Amino acid sequence: LERLGPRYTTALILNPTLTSTQLLRTILGEFDLEIRWNDRVAWLATFNRFLLDQLEQNLDAVLVIDEAQDLSMEALEQLRLLSNLETDQRKLLQIVMIGQPEFREMLDQEQLRQLRQRITVRYHLNPMTAAETTKYIAHRLRVAGANSSPSFDPAALRRIYKYSKGIPRLINALCDKTLLCGFVEGTDQLKAKHVRRAINDLEGRYR
Repeated sequence: LERLGPRYTTALILNPTLTSTQLLRTILGEFDLEIRWNDRVAWLATFNRFLLDQLEQNLDAVLVIDEAQDLSMEALEQLRLLSNLETDQRKLLQIVMIGQPEFREMLDQEQLRQLRQRITVRYHLNPMTAAETTKYIAHRLRVAGANSSPSFDPAALRRIYKYSKGIPRLINALCDKTLLCGFVEGTDQLKAKHVRRAINDLEGRYR
């Protein structure tokens, strides 16, 4: 979002566990549009005028929805209807939905075929390999200001990959716990035993 630049007007929804009405109100609110009446028709008219105004100013309106796997069927239908807002030349709203792998399975359902037909680009981010996981951890440490200390030895890195299976969120959580374990022990040389303790902590196994 930071890299899009001034040509884009954006709205970001982080928690889409909403009814279709709540979703529409939230979208308008994220675009800083005032809602004066409790009238969906009026809301849609306001939103359409806003999008046409953006077009006249040569601006692109982009709606980003995170955790899209939590969208209800009703909310997904609302998004499909919003995707119909267009002129003879172009769509007025670009919708970007980001979700866990379950979202891909949702979209494959028969009742969502009309929405699926409107999706122009799909991208699936695969888990990282063991080598990519090692590079990722090194990068995160470097960004945080680490200069070879603290560090994870090869056995620790292998155990992190085995547990996380290359999923960044799990890598982050496990590394955080492992670093805390090392801090408690007074060491910045993190080994497999520290990772094991961190896994036990994450799994709720205290021993």
